[in-house]
Formats: sequence, C-alpha cells, structure tokens
Amino acid sequence: MLKNHEGQRVPNVTFRVRENNEWKNVTTDELFKGRTVVLFSLPGAFTPTCSSTHLPRYNELASVFKQHGVDAILCVSVNDTFVMNEWARDQESQNIVMIPDGNGEFTDGMGMLVDKADLGFGKRSWRYSMLVKDGVVDKMFIEPEKEGDPFEVSDADTMLAYVAPQAKKPDQAVVFSKVGCPFCAKAKQLLADHGYDFIDLPLEHKVRGKVLGAVSGKMTAPQVFINGQLIGGSEELAQYLAA
Repeated sequence: MLKNHEGQRVPNVTFRVRENNEWKNVTTDELFKGRTVVLFSLPGAFTPTCSSTHLPRYNELASVFKQHGVDAILCVSVNDTFVMNEWARDQESQNIVMIPDGNGEFTDGMGMLVDKADLGFGKRSWRYSMLVKDGVVDKMFIEPEKEGDPFEVSDADTMLAYVAPQAKKPDQAVVFSKVGCPFCAKAKQLLADHGYDFIDLPLEHKVRGKVLGAVSGKMTAPQVFINGQLIGGSEELAQYLAA
C-alpha cells in the first residue's frame, strides 16, 4: 500500500543532471530548502498521459502557481538525465524543472517506487503530486491503487485548487487564420491588446475551408475559440471582448 508522507521531510538525495555537456550534482536541499515547491511525479518521459496532459498543464498553470507563492514546479521521473532533457525539448516545459531520478532513490524514499515489469518498464514511480514547504511535505495527492495508470488527482488543476482555490486560470485562446488576412490580423491584435496569450494556427488554402467548416461550421478566416467556445470572426470577437 502506498503511504502518504504529509508532515515528513522529503528524502535526502543527490540527482545526477547533465547540463551543457557537463555533469552536475543537484541536491534536495538546493531544490527544497527555504522554498515552496510543487512536485509531480509520473511513470515515464514520452509516455502518453504524461506528455499529453500531466506535464503541459503544470507548465501552462506555472505563472498562476507563482502568483500564489510557489517558487518552483518540479517534474520527477525514474529516467536518466538524457531522456529527461530530450523530453523537455520535445514538450511545453519551459516553466518546469525536470528532475531525473535515474536510480529511483528519491521515488523509493517517498515509498512510490512500483514494479511495472509487465510493461517492460522495470521499477518506476507511481503517479502523484505534492506541495512541499521548506523540505516538508504539506500535501500529497496520490493516484488510487488500481489497474493501469490512473490519472485522477495528481493533475495541475487539483493542486492549484488546494494551493489557491480562488485563483483565476489563464484563458485558452486559438485563432484559425490565413496568411495576409487583414481580419485575422485585427483579431490577433484584439486578443493581444486584451492580454490573451493565444495560439495562431494559419491554415493552407488547400485545407482551410474543410478545417474551418469542420470545427466552426463557417468557411471564413479568422475563427477564434476561447476556452472551448467558438467566438467567431474579428467582429464577433470585438463584441465578445467589449462585453
């Protein structure tokens, strides 16, 4: 049975990290002493849930965590530093400190080292997250012990709800656009003026109509979505923002 370590100190471990083609030792004291840290741990770099949801959402919410007193967000996995470095380059991870627990010492010390030999993984970390204050575990969210790879409570939104229940999460905005379109430029400027960190997806003319028709029911660019809601073109966006 996995054990909750709330109220206890994190294990004293030295991680071997490769930076700028040189080896570096990083201790748990350096990571946790005198700091408020969110840590999430997962079964492996490049694995589906870890790459599609777990890591990118913590990265996306990092600025909100920082606004509410979190000094750093750490991602721990029982992988070597080369694998973690490559995964970081492949992912949205610029706001995350990637920690390679290659020997599993930290994970074992947390009581989270599990056998995934049936998948050919060997010993790996169970999925969990925790809030650590000055090296002492304040709160842990441990995934339920059941078959597969449950992902129900160690996510970034659950942790943020604990750290700052009233925190405002960043809006997610995307613009489906076409190159040289003045209405698209207007929509993007409106979003920028209102502080949206949006994604611009310019579409090639060969597929633009089919893509826009499929996702919005309209054939013209731009088409703006905010938090999963279709806003529409530049005029509809202006009305939405004015309201």
